[in-house]
Amino acid sequence: MKKTKGGNVMDLEGAIKYESGAIVSKTLIEKKDSDLSLFAFDKGQGMSAHTSPYDAVVQVLDGEASIVIGRKPVKVKAGQLVIMPSKVPHSLTANKRFKMLLTLVK
Repeated sequence: MKKTKGGNVMDLEGAIKYESGAIVSKTLIEKKDSDLSLFAFDKGQGMSAHTSPYDAVVQVLDGEASIVIGRKPVKVKAGQLVIMPSKVPHSLTANKRFKMLLTLVK
């Protein structure tokens, strides 16, 4: 992360690296009203169905994934944004290597 006088500048896609057969995560900000975390998923890796008490925003940085929100499957790719409401089950599988920025809005 490059520090500047007015804040921090970061290359999000370059700030986290893929690992073979793994999911890598990196917390950027953890506050009482929001959290920001980077994730890198190797192909085929994912998160099983779960819920969150907070709204979640996924910004796709690289690759492709399939996300199921409620019972609705969506395919996402780099440059897209997904908004997931709180308390709705969701899961994710990386169709290709996949990086995302996850923002939880508390």
